[in-house]
Order: sequence, then C-alpha cells, then structure tokens
Amino acid sequence: MDLVEFQGKQLFGRNGVPVPPTGTVCRTVDEIVAAAEQHLADGHGAVVVKAQVKTGGRGKAGGVKLASSVEEAREHAGSILGLDIKGHTVNVVYVEPASDIVEEYYLSVMHDRVGKGHLVICSREGGVDIEEVNRTNPDAVVKRTLTPTETAAGLSPDTAAEIVAAADLPAEVRAAAADLLVALFAAYRAEDATLAEINPLIRRPDDSVIALDAKVTLDGNAAFRHDGYAEWQIAGLEANSPLEAEAQEKGIQYVKLDGNVGVLGNGAGLVMATLDVVAQHGGRAADFLDVGGGASADAMAESLALVLKDPDVKSVFVNIFGGITRGEEVANGIIESTNRLGEFPQKLVVRLDGTNADEGRRLLDEAALPNVISAATMDEAASKAVALAAQA
Repeated sequence: MDLVEFQGKQLFGRNGVPVPPTGTVCRTVDEIVAAAEQHLADGHGAVVVKAQVKTGGRGKAGGVKLASSVEEAREHAGSILGLDIKGHTVNVVYVEPASDIVEEYYLSVMHDRVGKGHLVICSREGGVDIEEVNRTNPDAVVKRTLTPTETAAGLSPDTAAEIVAAADLPAEVRAAAADLLVALFAAYRAEDATLAEINPLIRRPDDSVIALDAKVTLDGNAAFRHDGYAEWQIAGLEANSPLEAEAQEKGIQYVKLDGNVGVLGNGAGLVMATLDVVAQHGGRAADFLDVGGGASADAMAESLALVLKDPDVKSVFVNIFGGITRGEEVANGIIESTNRLGEFPQKLVVRLDGTNADEGRRLLDEAALPNVISAATMDEAASKAVALAAQA
C-alpha cells in the first residue's frame, strides 16, 4: 500500500520523525484558497500547493507550486487540480506552510530482498532523483545493509551516526540527522513498511532537520496488525492509474511503477526476481505485470499491448519460464501483439526458458520481428533492456 505525501508525514509525525507544520488536505479550488488564506494569516510567509499522487516527479510535472498570496494560491489550484502526472490524475492537493531551506539531503530505509535485511541510503545530494545521483556520482550515496539480528532492538544511535558521517552531512546537522534516522527506522519497523523515504530531508537555518517530503509503502500483508491502515483509504485519492484500472477490468495483474523498463513475466516470484535483476543492472522497472501460469497467446498479446501503452516505457523485458505456459504460446502472443499494434518504438528483449522454449525461439526467429531481441539468460536480457531504455 503506497501512501501519498501528507499521509506519509502523518505516519512520520506520530512516530517522532520531525515534519513541517501540519498542512491542509483540499479537493477543490475554494478549499485550497481558504487553506492558503488561513496559513498566511497565521504568520507563514508563503505556502506550498502540492499534488497528492502516488508517483514521483511531481515538481517537474508542475504539481508543486509556491504561493506567497491568496491570488497565487488560486492560480496554482486551477493548474494543479486535474493535472495528469505519469498517468495519475490529481484529485487531492496538500497546502502546507513553506519551509526555510538551507540544504537538501536524501534519507531512506527499505526492505532489501537481495541483502536479506534493511537497506539504509543516505546522501548529501537530496531533492533530486537518487537513482540519477547514484549513476553520476556514486560516491555521494552511502548504502548500508542492516541484518534483522543487529536491528532487533532498533537502529542504534552509534550506527545512525556512522551512516550520516559517511554520507558527509555537515557537522552542524549530524547529531540531528542521526536522531531523525533512528526515529525513521523505528517508524519503518513499527508500521510494517517496506519503504520509508525522505527526499528531501532539509536543513533549516537553525540547523534542525525535518522531512519535507515523505514516500511510504506499507506491507499490505501486515494489515491485520494495524487497524489504522484503513484510515489511509481516503476518498478522492486515485486507487489505480488508468492503466491499472484497465488491467483490472481485463483480469491482468499489473502495477504501474516509476521506471522506464517494462517488465512482463509469468508468476509473481519470477516477476519480482525480474524487477530485482533490472535494478541490479542500473535500471528501474516501469511496471509489474504477471501474465499468470497458463497464459494463452491472447493473454500475452493483451498484456504486452498494455505495457506498451505506458509512455514511460522505453524498452520491455519479457521473461518467461515455461511450465504450464509453453514457449510457442508466448512466441505466438508476441507475434500477434506486433501484428495488432503495428509500428511502435520500444524494443522487446525476450528471454524464454522451460517448456518448448526452443520452439518459441524458433518461431520468433522465423518471424524476424524488427523490434524483438532474444537473450539467453536473465542477466543478459536485463542488461540489454536497461541499455535500450537508456538510449531511447
């Protein structure tokens, strides 16, 4: 379960993570104007009008605007409500008092499937895509995997201090940042989160640090332990992107993600492994799509067509292990999809293994599809898909 910003800040606040003064959740232009008027009257010099959608890139898309007057707030309200951000329509806006920012950092805790523990990431370069920082300046990103054993009693202050020092955060804020990291880890654990991200974590003029943004993913399997999970299901927040809604109508298991490599596989376990191998090769998955264990050619065609509809997808990794699903059925589905769709710019990297995989590869070779590239292994396919997406 993904939370939007204001929900993440509520979760942080109740677990001792410092956040800005409480803002106002709005659904109409009039509500946004009234909220801005109240915050300005309370002595805040400006407010920030923020789209509340379950995706990144809000600022670049025009979904975050600073307003120093009620008139500016009204203007921003009109442009943000109804805005489409990566396939998500803005129905809810958060109006928050503006914060004085001296510097911006990055801090997160997440479940680490590869390291079988908890991964803490800290960087002095915040407010931008951490994946881009990791690619262009990897020395600026500190990653520390913590085992469940060493964090059984929580994240120790000493470990937190080591992490923020290794990230080269300024000496003036290290103690405050370490304290916040301890609280962030405690919130992540207490709330059964799989991700708790702050980008940016800001330094204020008094050298205090607060979470200016919040991105939180909760483990839905733990809902039985948390009566409060139901409170996050708030009317007006989109439950699904349009593509997710379309997939649901067709009975396709699809989740929109924020990367650019389309992922299509059979079986949830294989698809999860595919997401991981894409990440290991420096890419980001644009979706999670499971065609199921006995996918027919029609199901393959519909699934691939759905992935290709996403404008963020620059390449597609089709990863099929044949058991019930047979290789020639997969190949026929890919061929049928290209016939239905006509020309499309994305390249498909196909890895077939298992039942009738050789027959499937033969059919693809004979079809000589210009947009299809074969790969023998998952690593090879992931590497090619990531490279193609980067070139697009």
